[in-house]
Amino acid sequence: MSNLIILPIIFPFIIGAVLVFFAKKSRAQRIISGVSVLAMVGLTAYLAIMAYQQDTVILEAGDWAAPYGITLVLDNLAALMLLITSILGAACLFFAFGTISEKRERYYFYPFYFFLLVGVNGSFLTGDIFNLFVFFEVMLLSSYVLIVNGGTKYQLRESFKYVILNIFGSALFVMAVAWIYSITGTLNFAHLSERVAQLEQPGILTVVGVMFFIVFAAKGALFPLYFWLPRSYFGPPAALAALFGGLLTKVGIYAIIRVFTLIFYHEPLFTHKGLIVTVAGFTMLFGVLGAVSQYDFKRILSYHIISQVGYMVMGLGIFTPLAVAGAIYYIVHHMFVKTALFLLAGATEKITGTTNIKEMGGLIKSHPVLTWSFFIAAISLAGIPPLSGFFSKFPIILGGFQEGQWVISAVALLVGLLTLLSMMKIFGYVFWGENKLTDRQYSTSVTNLLIPIAPLVAFSVILGLAAEPIFTYSLHIAEQILEPSNYVDAVLKE
Repeated sequence: MSNLIILPIIFPFIIGAVLVFFAKKSRAQRIISGVSVLAMVGLTAYLAIMAYQQDTVILEAGDWAAPYGITLVLDNLAALMLLITSILGAACLFFAFGTISEKRERYYFYPFYFFLLVGVNGSFLTGDIFNLFVFFEVMLLSSYVLIVNGGTKYQLRESFKYVILNIFGSALFVMAVAWIYSITGTLNFAHLSERVAQLEQPGILTVVGVMFFIVFAAKGALFPLYFWLPRSYFGPPAALAALFGGLLTKVGIYAIIRVFTLIFYHEPLFTHKGLIVTVAGFTMLFGVLGAVSQYDFKRILSYHIISQVGYMVMGLGIFTPLAVAGAIYYIVHHMFVKTALFLLAGATEKITGTTNIKEMGGLIKSHPVLTWSFFIAAISLAGIPPLSGFFSKFPIILGGFQEGQWVISAVALLVGLLTLLSMMKIFGYVFWGENKLTDRQYSTSVTNLLIPIAPLVAFSVILGLAAEPIFTYSLHIAEQILEPSNYVDAVLKE
């Protein structure tokens, strides 16, 4: 059964290759991609169950044993990320069916959509750090094509910054990989964990760890490397902005969690409680201040991506099972809610023709389902009980207070308040304010767009109402990854 874990990589690659031959046939592309993405949801759900039952599933490519061969590893954290990725991929794809123009479709939108999923899924499953670089590049190359799809001047200008930063990050990634290989003689995650533990992480390895952190921080939009995100995510269509906002930055955060719980965990006072916590605090604060200052729907949401990833790395930096479990819970919550909010912004833009909230108003009367869907997602993002945002933030902040991290915990509470303020600003201008809709806009139906959004909003409610079992599962994952021997023994069969 371990052979199944390669399917989240192979299957979307094959579908993407097939879709290339149907590039000029929009209807065929939609049918093939729609059926395929639903099949991926079923596949990853099965893999998540398999990982929960077995804890860690290993696939050694070509039957070459680790650390000499290519290894894929499916533990509970990877399985959870795969499942959420497929759900978000399905929601954004079906939203794209109603919003992407035929012109954009013909420029290989669907093939590169699936190639992007290849890179993301591979990043979650890979068992060595060089292949993590390879899958990052697959993901990034696909995102380059998708982010300029349509070729507007704004997209081309802002995506240029996105490309340049990621090229710099990729070069630094290769240097860090070469450096750690020269020190340890291996690139397999489990073997690296074993070798670094034997060396007791001297200063040079801490420097290498910081290099990896910088690389992943750029991918995850952490302070001070977040400047590219708000304008880059503003340009693409809503379906892509939602997929990027909900998913791509989390690949960087996943990599930070994986590397700093499995390899570089021997100097936590510097790496975790020093560097990571400090970066998390500035990320949260600057991100939310950017959101509060904006009056554009998509830009506010883009800045909130920055502030919210700060909570995730804050949980890692506190480095206790409670806080790390909260960080995992928060990643799940944020991926659903942020994707839903971007798609809701796209539905609103479909009605009004703009994303400037000052030019909108009164949608609550004409589009009540859209309005209250946004309201639920917005207060969940802000952390209002009993929704998922509250129950995922609570263990992170509680863990901070328990560990004496008073400053970062206070910042987290302030950021939650400012998040609520900015979300209510959107609600006040766009939905509750004076009616500024024309007769045509008033009667515009977006029911077909709300269908793929509804499950995401529902998940936010379910994640809150079922907080106890969800947190228990998150705590199980946290305890598993905070004990590196679980991963090492499974991969190296010790």
